[in-house]
Parts: sequence; C-alpha cells; structure tokens
Amino acid sequence: MTKEEVVTYFENPRSPLPLNYIAKGTLNTCSIIAAINPRATEEVIRGVLRAAKKKNAVVIFELALSEMSISGGYTGYTPELFANRCKSAAEKEKWFAYALHADHLTVKKGTDEEMEQVKKEIEARVNAGFTGYAIDTSFLFDRNQSEVKGQLEQIIKKGLVLFEFLEEQMKGRAYGLEGEVGEIGITEYTTVEEATFYVRSLKEHGVTLDYLAIANGSKHGVNVDAEGNIIPQLGINVKRTVEIVDALKEEGFGTRIAQHGITGTPIDVIESTFPHGAVAKGNIGTHWQNVVYSVLEEEEPELYSEMRAWVLENYMKEGVDEHKVFASNAKRAWKPFFNKIENLKGETKEKIIEKAEEEMLKFIKALKMENTAELCYQYITSNDLIDSY
Repeated sequence: MTKEEVVTYFENPRSPLPLNYIAKGTLNTCSIIAAINPRATEEVIRGVLRAAKKKNAVVIFELALSEMSISGGYTGYTPELFANRCKSAAEKEKWFAYALHADHLTVKKGTDEEMEQVKKEIEARVNAGFTGYAIDTSFLFDRNQSEVKGQLEQIIKKGLVLFEFLEEQMKGRAYGLEGEVGEIGITEYTTVEEATFYVRSLKEHGVTLDYLAIANGSKHGVNVDAEGNIIPQLGINVKRTVEIVDALKEEGFGTRIAQHGITGTPIDVIESTFPHGAVAKGNIGTHWQNVVYSVLEEEEPELYSEMRAWVLENYMKEGVDEHKVFASNAKRAWKPFFNKIENLKGETKEKIIEKAEEEMLKFIKALKMENTAELCYQYITSNDLIDSY
C-alpha cells in the first residue's frame, strides 16, 4: 500500500465511510478523530475537508437531532440536505474520507409518542445515507434508584428499542454506533460501574458500541466573559475517563470515549493533556459557528449586526450580559437567516473556507489525526471491505 493508493481511493467519489470502519481502523492508536458539527455553511465543510486531505486524515461530520430534523431543527438542515451538502463539499475538494454521523438522537421522557418520533428521524437519516448513529437515552437516568441496574434500566430498555429499530432499517449496511450513558453537562461524573454495566448490557443484546459518551465534566457550547472572550474550559476529568476505558479494555471491549464539548478547550491543552486513544472521537461544534461569525463580522458587518440584533431581541434577559446571551443563543440565528447565509459574497465564502482550513489543521495536529485515512484504508483492504459501502 502506498500513499498514492490511499489518496486515489479517497479522491474518487464514493459513499460516506461507515463510522465503525473509522473506529476499528484507528483502534489502539493515539488518534482522536474530529467529529465536526459545521452547523452553518458548506464552506466550513470544504475548509475542514481541504485540511484533512492535506494531512491524509479522515473526519466525521455530524449534527444533533435538535439541530437537524425532518422539520429542519434550529439550523434549517434536514438529514437529506445535510447529507447532500457534505457530498457537494467532498466533490469540490475531492476528498471522500468522511463519515456522516447522526449525533444525539435524544430521548428525554421515553413516551410512546416521543419514541415513535425518534424512529421517524432515524429512518430519515438512514434514507439520507448516514453511516453513524448516536442513541442518547441518558436523560432517563433514574436518580431515585440506589443500584446501577435500576438507575440505568430505562436508559438501556429504551435504547435497545432504538438500536434494534436502526438495525432493521439499515438492512445489513455497515454503520457505527455511539451510546450515551451520562448526560453531557451534568456535574455528577459517570462512574466506571455505570459505563461498564451499560456497554456490557447492550453487548448482551447484540449491540456493540464503537463510542461511548459519558459525563466527565464537559459541556456543550462556550462561556464568555463580560467582553465576549471565551473562558477556557478545563473541567474534563481525564482520570475518570481513562479509568472507564481501562475497565472496558479489561472486559475485552473495543468501545472508546466520544468526548463531547471540546469547544472552549485550548488547543495546547488538547494536545498535551487529553488521553489520546482512550478518547477516540472528539466533538467540535460551536467553534465552527464562531469561525463563521468572525468572518461575517469582518467581511459582511451589516449581516453580522442584523443576526446579533435578532438574537438579542429574541433571547435577552434582564440582568444578563449581552455577550453571554449572544454566546448562548447565536446558534438560533442560522435557521431564520438560512437564505442570507446561502447567498454570502464569494469573497466571504472563500474567507470561511480559508479560516476553517486553518483551524482544522490545528486540530489535526492536536488530536493526532494525520495519516488516519491510511489506517482506515488499511482496515478496509485487509478485511476485503472496498465494495461494502
């Protein structure tokens, strides 16, 4: 196998990589694969792919159910539109080393009505060609129970219904799985017992997780100070994260951690202190939204001001600093301004591509992603999987 073979393979148009091929191809390495939530524009996707191609890297593109739904979520994306956008970007950049992931297929109450709606959302993603699925029933953790079995009963029960429905829908096609046992953002860390019980229980029912999301001190989005500067996030509990992965390894599981909420963590901290390999998937979302806003503020200030004013008008609360309000709710502006974002000036779009590429190159270095496309290609060829997706 040569580098030229790898490049040729991923330059040629093909379907998105099955997420489990990425997980297995990079298993037991020190790589963390970036899961990019582009949220806003095709130009972010293009910049990320351009950087990935330069470094011979694979990447994951994902959106959560709240952001992308049959009705458009809060970004304006449907699963089909998002899938087509990633395909369009890959065609323009000639780099198809990406997985298409359905993040946070969330169940909050577990009612029959909610479960049926999530099934419809899963079906829409299957039809759109998604190759990875994160079933998130973590909200169903029962704090009234004292034993782990009781605490996780509904998380597992409702999760299995959706995992099994997904398997039926995929009809033998390859795909990867992520499960969530600890709700992201809560202050109580997922315990080793909770994590292993969850992964083991799913396995006993035929569900093998590639990635596991846990509560380990991270949270979505960013915090800002009174001037609007991002406050560094340094709260991820590395020790507990490693303890959980060590326990999973001891039981023979290949499941590794999907680290949610990386935006706000300084790049040098990611590179120097993150447990590379124990964490194998790193979700980066709000960062790319901020990239787009920074370019808009410079290149199209009138549009930026209009979007900011809309956010403050709709979400401002008495006694709360406007920078904090905007930081927390800027994501809500993408849908009402969808058409205007689609029709940015050509120069603005090029700046977004350039800035996204520049930022992605930093993440590739910090996450140790270079040459991961070669690892995945080696896994695919050595297991005769070239024609499997």
